[in-house]
Amino acid sequence: MANIKSAKKRILVIEKKTARNKAIKSRTKTETKKLIAAIKEGDKAKAQELLKVAVSKIDSASSKGIYHKNNAARKKSRLTNLVNKM
Repeated sequence: MANIKSAKKRILVIEKKTARNKAIKSRTKTETKKLIAAIKEGDKAKAQELLKVAVSKIDSASSKGIYHKNNAARKKSRLTNLVNKM
C-alpha cells in the first residue's frame, strides 16, 4: 500500500477511471451483442436501428480514449458489413 499522500490519491483516481472505462466498454459490448442477435434473427429493420446505437456507443468510447480510433473504425466497419450482407 502507498504511504505518500499523492500516491494514495492516484490509487483512488485510477480506481474511478477504471470503473468508468469498464462501464462504458461493457455498455458498448452489450449493444454489439444485441445487434448480432438481431442479425441472427434476420430482422433487418431492427438490426439497422441497433447498428446506429452500437456505432454511437463505439464512437463515444473512442472519443473518451477507451478504444483506439483504428480499433473503433474496425469494429464499426465489421458491424456495418454484417448488417449490409443481410
